[in-house]
Amino acid sequence: MTSTPSSNGLRTSRRRSLPWQALVDAAMLLLWGLMLLRFTVTGKLYLLLHPDYMWLAHLAMVLLLAMGVSRLVQVGLSYRQGTGQTIRSQEHTALLPRQFSVALLIAIAVFGLVYTPRPFASETAFQRGITDVLGQTRSRPQRFSLGGESEERTIVDWVRTLNVYPEPDAYAGQTAQVSGFVTHIPGWPDEFVMISRFVLTCCAADAYPVGLPVELPAGTARPAPDTWLEVKGKMQTSTLDGKRQLAIGDPTLTEIPEPRTPYEY
Repeated sequence: MTSTPSSNGLRTSRRRSLPWQALVDAAMLLLWGLMLLRFTVTGKLYLLLHPDYMWLAHLAMVLLLAMGVSRLVQVGLSYRQGTGQTIRSQEHTALLPRQFSVALLIAIAVFGLVYTPRPFASETAFQRGITDVLGQTRSRPQRFSLGGESEERTIVDWVRTLNVYPEPDAYAGQTAQVSGFVTHIPGWPDEFVMISRFVLTCCAADAYPVGLPVELPAGTARPAPDTWLEVKGKMQTSTLDGKRQLAIGDPTLTEIPEPRTPYEY
């Protein structure tokens, strides 16, 4: 008995039909892996994660790329051998329909591949409450010590120091050398600006701003908001918003490029 041409054609069509579900899964895995690879290569991952958690992102990147390539190899071998086996993803209970979930994940990955993250600046600092020098640090260090010279302290070191001992006169005359972006605080005199930084404890979602007031030398124009400066001067006590605050006085201002890692930790 011989089979008819129509039945042979139908059998070949079934054997050669592409497993689209498996291909879409592979594409989704590869897109997410490539997105993490892009952020790693361009250094933008530092804008999204604390360095302590970088290894998790790197591990996820390797696993996603390996799973995506493995999936493609599996599909290719099955297609070339023409076994007719259907490659299906394991079904599981989910809140959203599978097609919607996959489409959403692919859309997010594509967005991550075309969007370039930017570091937070003064506008975000206002939204997240940079209104006071004191009481801004959310970290709870198990121990704290003032080691080294005062000019080696970062903005975060100064603010944490003030949290421990908030008397500004105790630091008068000490040398400060910090870098950050300029913020204009509403209500402050024109000769004062805030030199600010964001602090990351885990990821960009929990970043919060800290800063120190800077009293500009007489006749110095206010630097534009978001300008990155290195500020060197002497600590002094100034009254702002009716409160005595520690400020950097008689400063030397040097404009610097935006650092590769603009956050502090």
